[in-house]
Amino acid sequence: MKTIKKYIRQLWIVYTREFSQVFHDAGLILFFTFLPLAYPVIYSLIYNPELVRNVKMVVVDHDRTPLSRKFVRNLDASQEIRIIGYAPDLNEARKAMNSHDCYGIMEIPQGFERNVGRQEEANAVMYCDMSLMLRYRGFLVAATNVSQELGAGITTQRVDEIAPLATTLAGGDMLPIENISLGNLESGFDSFIMPGVLVLILQQSIILACGMAGGAKRENRRRLGYNPDNLEPSVAMTMFGQMLCYITILLIPVVYMLHYVPMMFAFPMAGSVADVFMFALPLVISSIALGFIIQGIIRQREDIFVVWVVTSVVFLFLSGLTWPRYAMHGFWRFLSEIVPATWGVEGFIRINTNGGTLAQQHDAYIHLWILSAVYLVIAYAVQRWVVRPAALRESRKVIDG
Repeated sequence: MKTIKKYIRQLWIVYTREFSQVFHDAGLILFFTFLPLAYPVIYSLIYNPELVRNVKMVVVDHDRTPLSRKFVRNLDASQEIRIIGYAPDLNEARKAMNSHDCYGIMEIPQGFERNVGRQEEANAVMYCDMSLMLRYRGFLVAATNVSQELGAGITTQRVDEIAPLATTLAGGDMLPIENISLGNLESGFDSFIMPGVLVLILQQSIILACGMAGGAKRENRRRLGYNPDNLEPSVAMTMFGQMLCYITILLIPVVYMLHYVPMMFAFPMAGSVADVFMFALPLVISSIALGFIIQGIIRQREDIFVVWVVTSVVFLFLSGLTWPRYAMHGFWRFLSEIVPATWGVEGFIRINTNGGTLAQQHDAYIHLWILSAVYLVIAYAVQRWVVRPAALRESRKVIDG
């Protein structure tokens, strides 16, 4: 009982001391609160609205036939494109695009209707301002849909001319296709990328805060409670006390990021709230343990910004958001598997966006707990044989000085 009381006392000492350090350090408050609270809103607003409507387009019609005019009318009737007028030639249309009067050009070549009548390929050329990929996507979707509908109408007309009863018997589209984007009904870019980015922001916030805390402790050695005459609390109780403190502080940011941010921006929320937060627990623990490991290379508070710059883009690519993990080279796929956010992104999207259950994310969930255990063991070694000896040496220098 004395031993248990001793460890509980050490745990409480570290827990309260860590709270004091966090709330007296503007940098730690920034990483623990402002970054997870503000960044999700800023990033979500960048892509909001996530769909573009009625983007301006100019038409250069060299054919000027009923079919080419019908093609243009159908483009203008789509929700993505708004035809603002005709240009006599391509040079004039380019001037309109350069002055940002429009963001796209549709050039219909001469002989467009004649080629269609001869059952030959009739091509129309689309030029697009690539400064915003959402505009290009809207132009491409609208042009593809209109050309397919126009081609289907021409085919139906020809069938009717050959066999008048065929269209009557068919009674419409013989092979209707309906596209439903699971987990992203509007096919919006914000709903596609932000759920994964939320997990990445959470991981980075934790790692940066832990790293800065390590640098702050080396600059303020007395806050560690270590000196040559006092080696308590133990390394294990120090780690668990700090972890318990960080988890307590992160309760509100985690709930805000994983529940209220998707609610505010109408991201897909098809999963169970309990499953989401149960899945987030090993993600937070493994991220904190990874932060403890990084403390081994942090000498000053500012060093953590180098880690931020180096790892942020790498973690984004390894997560599979920009490139599928199954298509990665074996080395990069292995590297992605040891990053907590990779499994966090995968599981969170499947649960919250696609409506999966925690049991269905068994592999990712177990993998996060394995990472937590492995990183805690490594973190213990780093804290005991790297961080604490360095702190003791610095304490002796201060006392001797």
